[in-house]
Amino acid sequence: MKDKTFLMIPGPTPVPESVMLDIAKHPIGHRSSEFSSILEEVYENLKYVFQTKNDVFMFTSSGTGAMCAALENLINEGDKVLSLVIGNFGNRWAKIAESRGAKVEKIEVAAGEVIDPEILKLALSEDKNKEIKIVTLTHSETSTGAANDIKTLCSIIREHGAISVVDGVTSVCAMPCKPDEWGIDVLISGSQKGFMVPPGLAFLTANERAWKVYEQCKHPSFYFDWAAYKKSVQANSTPFTPAVNLIVGLNTALKMIKQEGIEKVNNRHKRHAMALRKALRTMNLKLLVPQDENASYAITSILPPEGISVPDIRKALKEDYDIVVANGQNQLKDKIFRMGTLGFVCDRDLIASVGALEAVLHKLGHNFAIGEGVKTIILELEK
Repeated sequence: MKDKTFLMIPGPTPVPESVMLDIAKHPIGHRSSEFSSILEEVYENLKYVFQTKNDVFMFTSSGTGAMCAALENLINEGDKVLSLVIGNFGNRWAKIAESRGAKVEKIEVAAGEVIDPEILKLALSEDKNKEIKIVTLTHSETSTGAANDIKTLCSIIREHGAISVVDGVTSVCAMPCKPDEWGIDVLISGSQKGFMVPPGLAFLTANERAWKVYEQCKHPSFYFDWAAYKKSVQANSTPFTPAVNLIVGLNTALKMIKQEGIEKVNNRHKRHAMALRKALRTMNLKLLVPQDENASYAITSILPPEGISVPDIRKALKEDYDIVVANGQNQLKDKIFRMGTLGFVCDRDLIASVGALEAVLHKLGHNFAIGEGVKTIILELEK
């Protein structure tokens, strides 16, 4: 049906109508007092969502831009970086670090697994001369649906003395993520995820430890230079022309998040993700991340039943029910499909999506008890 497509992917995610209507308004001047007032609200509410007392910078870019903003302001050529890799986006950290001339080492695990804190502890203990300057890691790995124990990992990194740089693109606004309390030195995210805004904005917050490393950076990024953004935040401005309309929409979205409360937002995401995982299991489906304690609240990766292809599942969901789910990435392409529970998703969306998936799998010949998935998701959401 035309104009009924619903996104159940890890980004872009559904956007509230009120946010879209604000984005659709005529642009205002980015150096006007009116826009400065909006920025003042946005900057303050970003600190609330990020749960930090530190400034949160806002870039007109994708989440990858924020990843560049993190490392391009910290790394000098020859610096040693340890990348903890649990999927595609963990590897992206390593590629960005290498592009700045860093010497990169990796701790990498199989798709669906997470980093064992003891393995990290051992690796850092062997760095006797404290040569490892930065450790990059992912909170919620979008490509697999696995979620690292960021609190524990960052405490280990802090004890060693290195700087932790965390990808929170699909965790901020979806999972508890507390940089000040947990000792995360740099944390980034993007607008098209839990923030309920279309793609085009990215965010970064850094603490005093990270700023000391920034001050030693010989060639900081021009476009993403932290000092330029810090000066602009203090003036309720931006260093360059921003995505004005997206920021107006972000202002509305942040007010919605604040009104609901960040803890309740996190709990809602957990409730949805865990209900979906349980429903999928009752449909005789296997999950790429088998343990709930290692699972993201934002995205769930599902293995197709034997004899049924991922492209056929995705095609039938789109053509028959106007529901879009994501394919796997890189080596996981056509081996998994991913369902998002991220951002502006409600109980109705979960029930409808599970029902549609049941209909598709029945049509494609999967053997399971029809109705068990819907029954399970309804009962779980009632709790």
